[in-house]
Amino acid sequence: MSEPIVLSAVRDHTATLTLNRPDKRNALSRQLIAELTAAFAAADADPAVRTIIITGHGPAFCAGMDLDELRGTFTATKDQIWDDAQKLSALYERIYKSDKPTIAAVNGTAVAGGAGLMTVCDFAVAVPTAKFGYPEVRRGLVAAMVLPHLLRHVGERAARWMLLTGELIDAEEAMRIGLVNAVVPAEELLPTALAWGRACHEGGPEALATTKRLLRDCSRQVLGVEELAKASAEPRLGAECHGGLKAFFEKRPAPWNETKVLATDKHE
Repeated sequence: MSEPIVLSAVRDHTATLTLNRPDKRNALSRQLIAELTAAFAAADADPAVRTIIITGHGPAFCAGMDLDELRGTFTATKDQIWDDAQKLSALYERIYKSDKPTIAAVNGTAVAGGAGLMTVCDFAVAVPTAKFGYPEVRRGLVAAMVLPHLLRHVGERAARWMLLTGELIDAEEAMRIGLVNAVVPAEELLPTALAWGRACHEGGPEALATTKRLLRDCSRQVLGVEELAKASAEPRLGAECHGGLKAFFEKRPAPWNETKVLATDKHE
């Protein structure tokens, strides 16, 4: 029997959910999204659990969408692409709207959907080697579902930089702009997250839940989750995205950069 791709453990009234696809850099496959959704729902419903940690096994926290499934974009139906977007959006929304404090313990690179998974948590602590970014535009994709959560943490100027350039930033820069709360050595990552959980346990469960609901109300996003999921799904049906993904998988410049490369070569 194969090992689950999401591991769950409870300690000190804190549930730790570990993404367990280290060979795939904990990429967000359909199965992982389904298992994480179920594991989070179980922890959220458990009265013995008062905080929830999400972390990864191996050198990466989460590398975003599963590449094998992303290749299926070329032949996927509109319904399949929409279903994928809705399920990931529902996972983000479940985590964000949990009445219990949530903590991302970022053990390595968190990009694209993986960075999104971190931003929907209340707190984030990262190792010094972690990298963060939203490279979607470089493939003709749109990071729509994570956009409102990123804006809440870092403000519009930093969000525009990350979303429009697709550049990665390191852990120290992520802390400077407010994307993570702290950067600690790898051996202190989970102990720090657990200590934050214990700090939250000092608060009354109802008071914490009410505070979280008020925080959501005070930072209410203009677009609903279905609109954001649609904005994320629709580019995958278009020619620009198909061209960008094809170039990405073939390790060559995206179509919108090919003329620039040719012009440079000619000039040289």
